[in-house]
Amino acid sequence: MKRVNASTAAARWQDWASFGLGLWLAVSPWALGFSHVDAATANAAFAGLAIALSSHYEVSFDERAGEWFTMAAGLWLVLAPFMLGFTTEVLATLNTVAVGTLVAAFATWVLAPEKQQLARWWSRREPTH
Repeated sequence: MKRVNASTAAARWQDWASFGLGLWLAVSPWALGFSHVDAATANAAFAGLAIALSSHYEVSFDERAGEWFTMAAGLWLVLAPFMLGFTTEVLATLNTVAVGTLVAAFATWVLAPEKQQLARWWSRREPTH
């Protein structure tokens, strides 16, 4: 793992945004008043802290592997209200889906150049017969 300098870390605004969204998600059941919904509260607290820790790791060590975790967590959050059965709690559902969408979008934004490099490498590969 390599350490990054402060200017590189500051340029990774997506990771800082995901960090803030993770912290928000972790406290949102109490801030928005849906802490009485056990599934939504446990999901928000666990996923929020996991996203915040992953994002902090990405900023601290400039590791792309954490972005894949963050993207998966964001996609999970979009599906969680339906899979965990708290869609009747509109505020919890909207908050979870909104945070998940943003987190997944930020991770995709960071990973997009990496995927373009992989596609270029793949297209230059000579077929083996």
